[in-house]
Amino acid sequence: MPTFESIQRPERWAVPFSPEMTDADVDRLLTIEPFASLDPTRFRGKVTLRGILKNDTRLVRCQAGDIVVRQGDWGNSAFLVISGNVRVELGSAASLPSEILGRQSVPRKSLFQSIAQLWKKSSEPEVRDVAAYRDDPRIGTRGTGEQTRIYLQDVSTVLSKYKTATIEAGQFFGESAALGRTPRQATVFAERSTQLLEIRWQGLRDLMRRDDGLQKHIDTVFRDRALKWFLLNTPIFSHLGSEDINELVAQATFETHGQYDWAGSFKRLAKEGIDTDLQHEPLIAEEGNHPNGVVIVRSGLARLSRRHEHGHRTTGYLTPGQIYGLDEIIDGWLGKTPKPLTSSLRAIGIANVVTIPTRLIEKLLLEKADRRNLLGRGSSPTDPLANRPKIDTTRINSDFVEFLVENRYVNGTATMLIDMDRCTRCDDCVRACADTHDNNPRFLRRGPIQNNIMVAHACMHCEDPVCMIECPTGAIHRQTEGGQVVINDQTCIGCSACANNCLYNAIRMVEVRHQDGDFIRDDQKHAPIVKATKCDLCSDQLGGPACQRACPHDALIRMDMRDVKQLTDWYTR
Repeated sequence: MPTFESIQRPERWAVPFSPEMTDADVDRLLTIEPFASLDPTRFRGKVTLRGILKNDTRLVRCQAGDIVVRQGDWGNSAFLVISGNVRVELGSAASLPSEILGRQSVPRKSLFQSIAQLWKKSSEPEVRDVAAYRDDPRIGTRGTGEQTRIYLQDVSTVLSKYKTATIEAGQFFGESAALGRTPRQATVFAERSTQLLEIRWQGLRDLMRRDDGLQKHIDTVFRDRALKWFLLNTPIFSHLGSEDINELVAQATFETHGQYDWAGSFKRLAKEGIDTDLQHEPLIAEEGNHPNGVVIVRSGLARLSRRHEHGHRTTGYLTPGQIYGLDEIIDGWLGKTPKPLTSSLRAIGIANVVTIPTRLIEKLLLEKADRRNLLGRGSSPTDPLANRPKIDTTRINSDFVEFLVENRYVNGTATMLIDMDRCTRCDDCVRACADTHDNNPRFLRRGPIQNNIMVAHACMHCEDPVCMIECPTGAIHRQTEGGQVVINDQTCIGCSACANNCLYNAIRMVEVRHQDGDFIRDDQKHAPIVKATKCDLCSDQLGGPACQRACPHDALIRMDMRDVKQLTDWYTR
């Protein structure tokens, strides 16, 4: 007889946001707004109001100049100012320089500098100039390990030079980015000694579910600050006037599907074996149902699939800005009979979507459109009602599509694909990468292979870069120009958070050295200094990624997986 070992099922709050939150802290929070006005009886079952405050929040104490969030960072929490105040940069031509936010500006190398890399390579691996780690007089760091914080040394100069607004005690900030899984829209720093309550998204979600007032507040903030801009930048609405856009804003709904810890959940699924019936992916809309509206992916990724035998077959995927359900709404309106959805839509990890009701689509788009244009939609790439192209499974093997989606490679904006039929294993790509990065290649020419196409272990510069979420200093970040995911070597503290979160084995932790080959050591613990390294897409090179340019057989490409047409053309060339 087989034997079984029983274990306790993991609970929602098995790991609290902060083990330092006490009952006394919770009592104090319940005396201030908005928590003082919440009705505890509306929090039924195990998810109580006290439980949320005890397990889904933490108190953060900031000193003058401490940077709380940076524009462009990814995060999964919101903040409430308890005491003191913070400043939010409003953004202008004179915005805060990247350097004082713990980031770096990467100047392009000249043609001569690019050629000189061939003979200026270091003989030792991972060599660094110690002088580069000297402190910038404009910024400093406080704390250790994951509690390290970047701060502005001269707050008064920043306030006089840059345009900012004050967020006072009792006000929220960061909620739209936390719930919407989008980058922070502004940099926020403490003007003086300040106490904040940080609320992780799960707790904020549960508070919103049980309190109409807080839900209305969050909805109003999103509608006021982000939704109008988002809709104006959606092609099918770009031609509408302000009155029509305001009507869209008033009736749109937005939802989050999936888990914010999708990186961790995916790793667990991959280890256990991903199920083929897609039960691990939250269903957004189901094949065969009538469309309630047009679904627009605001952030994250979504899978398109159709029923096949006893399971489902992937037919494509959607990235931010792409839409679902429009074709069925148009066909139903033209034929005067509702048409069911031809495919299901599921969140890959996590997806934030905006839904515009069907009746509003008919009123604002279809009733004003030329019927002939609707019948011939898609004939012109500039047609606002032409849905973006889906994967043509008659040209790309469905197994390859499944492989890309199941392994989340569709998250990449610069995924390294290698055609193994053309690749001669000459390693010119690796040598070119090494020449460009001081004799230190930033990728490995190996990885999983499907249909003789390899996805190499190289940074994909993801659409949703989960590697950024837990970086305490913001060392790993997107470049403002170009959007590449890069690491500031000067502010990286070697905590490994980015490497642990990366799904694709694309970030390595290395011990750095002097020119003479000796390790650079911590002056207190005398342990080797560790830094994170990865592909930077040759952002300082004139010609772009050296790996792709060096391949003599056109076997390697850095593919933006959002460009379905380019992917199809390359795969079927």
